[in-house]
Amino acid sequence: MTDFYPEESAAPAAQGRPHSKEAEEAVVGAVLINPEVYYDLAAFLSADDFYIQRNRWVWEAFTRLHETRAPIDLLTLSDDLQNAGFLAEIGGAAYLTSLINQVPTSLNAEAYGRIVEENAMRRKMLDAASQIATLAWKGDAIDNVVGEAEKAVFGVSERRAKGEVEPIRNVLSEYYDQVVELAKIGADFQGVPTGFVDLDKILRGLHPSDLLIVAGRPGQGKTGFLLSIAREAGLTNKKHVAIFSLEMSNEQVVQRLIAQQTGISSQNLSSGKLEENEWELFAHAIEVFNDTKIFLDDTPALTPLQLRTKCRRLHLEYKLDLVIIDYLQLMTGDTRNDNRAQEVSQISRNLKVLARELNVPVLAAAQLSRAVEQRSDKRPILSDLRESGSLEQDADIVMFIHRPDEYEKDGDKANITKVSVAKHRNGPTGEIDLIFRGSLTRFDNAVTKAFRPNE
Repeated sequence: MTDFYPEESAAPAAQGRPHSKEAEEAVVGAVLINPEVYYDLAAFLSADDFYIQRNRWVWEAFTRLHETRAPIDLLTLSDDLQNAGFLAEIGGAAYLTSLINQVPTSLNAEAYGRIVEENAMRRKMLDAASQIATLAWKGDAIDNVVGEAEKAVFGVSERRAKGEVEPIRNVLSEYYDQVVELAKIGADFQGVPTGFVDLDKILRGLHPSDLLIVAGRPGQGKTGFLLSIAREAGLTNKKHVAIFSLEMSNEQVVQRLIAQQTGISSQNLSSGKLEENEWELFAHAIEVFNDTKIFLDDTPALTPLQLRTKCRRLHLEYKLDLVIIDYLQLMTGDTRNDNRAQEVSQISRNLKVLARELNVPVLAAAQLSRAVEQRSDKRPILSDLRESGSLEQDADIVMFIHRPDEYEKDGDKANITKVSVAKHRNGPTGEIDLIFRGSLTRFDNAVTKAFRPNE
């Protein structure tokens, strides 16, 4: 009597799905020959990666044995499968014995495992394509369809983005080369310069994979600060910058960038009342910004998934150097959540993941709570971060913008803005002074002082 296995007598369409019976059996047999290879394979394989059901059941048994600290061998495996009710289903102990006899060597176990992994990825891609086709035929709103389609695609690619454990010798070698390269070029900072001399002394530039939060109360100049950095990065240093403005339109962002560059007041630009000598400055600014790789997006209520999609597309085509978001609390979560604090936590976590995935600095503005208004000392502190303590946890750097003249009407302090680095995961904290030009919404360097970091 022939044993019946549904997966092996499926319809022709199903039989055509990518899989390798030989590779799956070789993986399972290799573990039975040498249980130590399970640890190498389990780093990138899971039971769902096996197309043939009986091999999936065997891999699940391996996992159970490992979790209970039981040895993996023919006897313990047969016993576990018997207890789970699957031993007869897979063909009994005879099937397990046949796997041992079929495997040439356990030395090639990882190569067999990679074949299984690759076929699993191909099946997931086909499933995503089928899901997208089904969505496209539905009568749902197109934005919802596109969003669900992107989720399906990212569900496949997300696994590929996960890193693997590396021996420290590999990391040490890469780090040594990095330090040697920095020593050769004599760089004072690594990453994207902000253009603010004193701030760059503290941060040494905006580093790849870092999430940076710039927080302040409304009207303190967060947007102007972000755009000043964007202008320095994109125009002066020829970096590729993506600006996501959830509060202002692209035209308003351009207006502020041009005001910062030309010295023409935003009011004159918005009314079109330019002086004769300002027209030439205006035309020249249009020309120089036209040659930059600054990308603008003013999608309101942007979700982390939409942000990730747009950034990955840009990064694939242009290789981004900096992502700027204005501002974080205007984003919405990918899933509906009545708890706003949890939603903001999910957003901040996704921003950090984006920074790590693309290996670029992500610079986001954030609002502070009203608690700062109720204190006699108006200087912001980390607990003032609005709606979520996870912002402090996820961010590598937290900066506060504070303009004393908002609270102290002293003419001598009229344009001084304090930028305080309250958290710096990989360096010192400290406070610097900048000059705020209100009509231009621009920040300029103040007189540089000897830098003394906070202890």
